[in-house]
Amino acid sequence: MKVVIDASAPQAPYEQVRAQIAEQARAGSLPTGYKLPTVRGLAEELGLAANTVAKAYRALESDGVIETRGRNGTFIASAGDAAEREAADAAHTFALRAHRLGLDQEAALRTAVTALRAVYGADSD
Repeated sequence: MKVVIDASAPQAPYEQVRAQIAEQARAGSLPTGYKLPTVRGLAEELGLAANTVAKAYRALESDGVIETRGRNGTFIASAGDAAEREAADAAHTFALRAHRLGLDQEAALRTAVTALRAVYGADSD
């Protein structure tokens, strides 16, 4: 596992940790079942406060990317399935809300595409 903190990046250090671990899990370089370092161990390695790494781990666990097994440690969960399931739930909620607001399918799709471009960048078609 490789995590690099860029002090000049606009993202907070916990978000950099979260994003890098999530991406490595999605890409498969951190396979399901891979044991992550302890919070304190990773914090020391990265020169961060333990609370910073703990916040990243909590966010990853909330997203279904990792799972904590008590004293046994923290492991990569089946991130792809969990992330896709949560994204599908969010998309379904959006579709229901857009329909209740009276948007037709084309208007709802335009709204979703606009939001995706805002997050992923304008050239992400």
